Formats: sequence, structure tokens, C-alpha cells
Amino acid sequence: MPRILAIDYGAKRTGLAVSDPLKIIASALETVPSETLIAYLKKYTQSEEVEAFVVGMPKNLDGSDTHGTSYVNRLLEELKAHFPNIPVHLQDERFTSKIAVQTMVAGGMKKKDRQVKGNVDKISAVIILQGFMGI
Repeated sequence: MPRILAIDYGAKRTGLAVSDPLKIIASALETVPSETLIAYLKKYTQSEEVEAFVVGMPKNLDGSDTHGTSYVNRLLEELKAHFPNIPVHLQDERFTSKIAVQTMVAGGMKKKDRQVKGNVDKISAVIILQGFMGI
């Protein structure tokens, strides 16, 4: 059964999360350097069937674009070019980083581990995927 893959795209790093085949659970997958994301996704989609990509869209509170919106728009073009048969959905990513940090604190993650920015990116991707899946 195919999975849904969520992407929290950043200029330097990208957090990834994936659903289970039944689309009940969202789990952190990986944090990769953004310049290697397409290559990573090509390799991943060769071994796992992906039903859709869910990309976090950065917006300000008033709905206007942020500095990161242009990066995500370029990513959307690349995804459509490299994966034309996989639909791409957008999900509001406002507050995901803040919620990710709060989740790590509440879960008892050590401060040293919370300071690893890749951990925040992965958990943010999970939050994006959970929002899309309605869980």
C-alpha cells in the first residue's frame, strides 16, 4: 500500500515524514541537506510506493509570503518535473517549528538533542503530515 510523504523544506535542511501504509500514523523519516532532496526522493520512491507528497507552505500570520515561500515554490516545480505521477499537496506550516520544540520538551528530549536542528525539521514534517491526514 502506498504511503504519503511530508516535506518540511528549508534553504539548508529538509525534514521528511512518512505515513504508514494504512495512513494511520505519521512518523519522522529523515533530515537531508536540501540540495540532495530530489536524489533522496528518487531513491526512496524506488523502494517505497508514494501516493502523494505533502509540502509545508510557509506563510506569515496574515497569509502573505515569507522569505521561505520562494524556496518552496521552486521545490514544487522540481517535484512536478521529477515526479509527474505523484500529486503534490500544500499544507500550512505556520507554527510547526514552535510546536515541534514544545513536543520535544514535553516528550522529555534532552536539551542537547533539542538543539540539533535536524530533529526540529523531522518533527515539523510529522506535524505537517498529521495536519494533512487529520490526526
